[in-house]
Amino acid sequence: MRRRAFLGLGLLTACGKTEPVRELRIAAGEPGGFYTAFGALLGAEIAAAEPGVHPVVLPSQGSVDNLEMLRDGRADLGMVLADAAHAALAGELRPMAGLQAVGRVYENYTQLVVPADSPARSVDDLRSVAIGAPKSGTALMGARLFAGRPGLRTEMLPLAEAVTALEQGRIEAFLWSGGLPTPVLKVLDDRIGIRLLPVNAASARCTPVCDQLPVPPGAYRHTGGIPTIGVPNLLACSPQLPDELASAVVRVLVRRAPFLVPRETVGTQFLDVRTLIGTGDVPLHPGAAATYRDLHG
Repeated sequence: MRRRAFLGLGLLTACGKTEPVRELRIAAGEPGGFYTAFGALLGAEIAAAEPGVHPVVLPSQGSVDNLEMLRDGRADLGMVLADAAHAALAGELRPMAGLQAVGRVYENYTQLVVPADSPARSVDDLRSVAIGAPKSGTALMGARLFAGRPGLRTEMLPLAEAVTALEQGRIEAFLWSGGLPTPVLKVLDDRIGIRLLPVNAASARCTPVCDQLPVPPGAYRHTGGIPTIGVPNLLACSPQLPDELASAVVRVLVRRAPFLVPRETVGTQFLDVRTLIGTGDVPLHPGAAATYRDLHG
């Protein structure tokens, strides 16, 4: 039976004082990425809506790391690329029983970054590329995207290290999956100028959970219209998440959607009830599903 004794998400009063009754651990991502920005916004909105909940945003390497944190009980919620969630369900990652989701939130754009003055115009022109942090969804995709290219050297680097390596000329490009513009990349663009190389969803072998789409104008200075891979992000959870807590998170996603998108964002956003419930092969948490029905029929 699902646990329901959550004290109504209210406050526990003792000796005239109020104390948080539940810590909500949100597995996010790397510093400077959208997972971290979204997690902070979500945590702030949940705290404002539910004073009895104390959200804590946890840093991580990304989707695969977040899946492991959910599996091991070290997180209650986790941002996960739909591609990585699909791989977990298909048994490509370490076993995880009962993966569920609270909603589908926003779209990640796959960004293959080179300096603006790079002669490279396609993946075929590259000799070295960083494909993401070891436990990131980016690295999972990059391993497939760059497979079968013996002349291409790949290495796994977190975003901050990849930015430094690119500036120092130790790599020719790096792969990143995030919102547009990713703040760290916006700073890099202002500093040295960057371009994005085209990437193909078929080459990444991530369909049907991935889409081919253009980079929208205004993300960076030299990137509008470049074809890339769009991947939905899921706000994933384990079956142990109490119904009441899943319900509280859904109410925030639905009612506070405009406040959960970083201000500088361009491009596709999913924070709409018509797409929040579109979690694909990952089932909605029962408490989340019931709340969506209550709110919108």
